[in-house]
Amino acid sequence: MRTMRVLGILLMMVMAASQVSALHMYLEGSEQKCFMEELPGDTTVVGTFNTEQYNSATNTYARNEDTGIQIKVDHIESRQRVLNQKGAAAGKFAFSTADAGEYAICLSTNSTNWFATSKTRLYLDLLFGDATHDTQPNAKKEVLSDLALKVRELNVKVSNIRREQGYQKDREAEFRNTSEKANAQIRNWTIAQIVVLGLTCVWQVRSLKNFFIAKKLV
Repeated sequence: MRTMRVLGILLMMVMAASQVSALHMYLEGSEQKCFMEELPGDTTVVGTFNTEQYNSATNTYARNEDTGIQIKVDHIESRQRVLNQKGAAAGKFAFSTADAGEYAICLSTNSTNWFATSKTRLYLDLLFGDATHDTQPNAKKEVLSDLALKVRELNVKVSNIRREQGYQKDREAEFRNTSEKANAQIRNWTIAQIVVLGLTCVWQVRSLKNFFIAKKLV
């Protein structure tokens, strides 16, 4: 019982940092909306979306099967398109990050009418890393106890946290290297300015001395 209690506490703590993101947005006509996600490399992202279109007659939102969603994902730094997918009114999409960095996830209705005025409400859930894998066992293949299931979920979430920590560590190292490089350039530029200023002073003193000698003032 004590082991179960400790495991439960750890699981709750890790779930607080779960790699899951949920949001909703409104799309006007064929408007495209984008948001940024900073992701580590070698990470799988699975998105689940659901749309509802506004009906002015009933003043409510309802599913319209004729409305589809266009999903585009771009890696900002390399300007490489990772995903370009047309979906139905509801569905899923998935992509993997080959490189770490910021990714732009853009969504729009795939209406062909540029002057469409329909209003669409979009719900989106994103799963990151190992959270994209189903941790529930296949009843036909294996039967696990509640404790084993919790251990599996805990391992998955710990793996996600370690991946995120590794990514942040790499970002910190990159930032430190950039700062050290900038500081070195500033130091070299300061030394160069001091040398030039010193040479200028020596030249001015010699020129002034030669002037006094030529004028027989010295």
